[in-house]
Amino acid sequence: MRHTTKWLIGPCALAAMVAGITAPVTGRTGDPRVSLVDRPAEHRVDVIIDGKPFTSYLYGLPFKPVLFPIRSAAGAVITRGYPLEPRAGERADHPHHVGHWFNYGDVNGFDFWGHSEETPPTSKPNMGTIVHKAVVRIAGGRDRGELTVRADWQIPDGSTLLQEETRFTFSGGPGRRMIDRVTIWTATARPVTFGDTKEGAFAIRVARALEQPSTEKAVIVGPDGTKGAPRQDNTGVTGNYLGSDGRTGDDVWGTSGPWMSLAGVVDGKPVTVAIFDHPSNHGYPNYWHARGYGLFAANPFGRKGYDPKQDAASFTMKPGEVITFRHRILVSDRHLTAGDLKQEHAAFAGGSAR
Repeated sequence: MRHTTKWLIGPCALAAMVAGITAPVTGRTGDPRVSLVDRPAEHRVDVIIDGKPFTSYLYGLPFKPVLFPIRSAAGAVITRGYPLEPRAGERADHPHHVGHWFNYGDVNGFDFWGHSEETPPTSKPNMGTIVHKAVVRIAGGRDRGELTVRADWQIPDGSTLLQEETRFTFSGGPGRRMIDRVTIWTATARPVTFGDTKEGAFAIRVARALEQPSTEKAVIVGPDGTKGAPRQDNTGVTGNYLGSDGRTGDDVWGTSGPWMSLAGVVDGKPVTVAIFDHPSNHGYPNYWHARGYGLFAANPFGRKGYDPKQDAASFTMKPGEVITFRHRILVSDRHLTAGDLKQEHAAFAGGSAR
């Protein structure tokens, strides 16, 4: 078991390393189709499927570990680069939206969701940090690869509210990639209460091409990698949400359902990204914090934060109590229909949630 107790690498250095991911030579009989390459000196674990980079688990960041970037089977990058690896033409907003992550905006009154390099000093006493503690297990294989990690949810006084163990299962084949995430939280020495807020929780920040066209002005990364003046520009923006209730576009925000998808065209290739909520999860079916500007998130705790007509929700874990969440991210190289997605969710919900 390997432990990391302090941040040894900054976002800029990590971006350069991620850009230089190389895949191992494959093709020999018995080689794993899914390989996980441990790079402890660079504070990351790379995931390669069929010889092609899929994603990396980055644990050298100062506020939370993330999966970044995430690619389709065809090689299209479906996550935004900013702020780790800014790409010209993408939005430069919400610096706490990085790759894929899972946290929340009101845990005993502390905000784990919004913590970033741009958090004002006056807000720091109210912010939480997810601190990576250990890479527990790494395993590749013919059908899947697995990564198990541990982390602590810490508040500014240095104490830990939650201990987290997460098992990622990575798989894929022609035209598809999947991430199954089993997340186990254990309350430590005090009760832990999740308040009602829209700011959460199981999330992806998608690439510019998967955003929805907008009439609003946005701060866009310029050719030199820095923020430009706000402008309205939908060049290459092709995304559209589809909810399990049939709603599309901006109408999906604040709805509740077992799955949601976001489809578009990235680098000239069709892509669908879907998130599936498991029936065993607290709050099932969860609410969707799905924004046209590229935030795609499932929230098991918020209620009034999405629908002011509802009573505020609250969920408390007693000391030592454990809660488990199961989610799936599917990236497809085609535009999936509602029927396709219903079948995909049924397979996830009915299978052994690893």
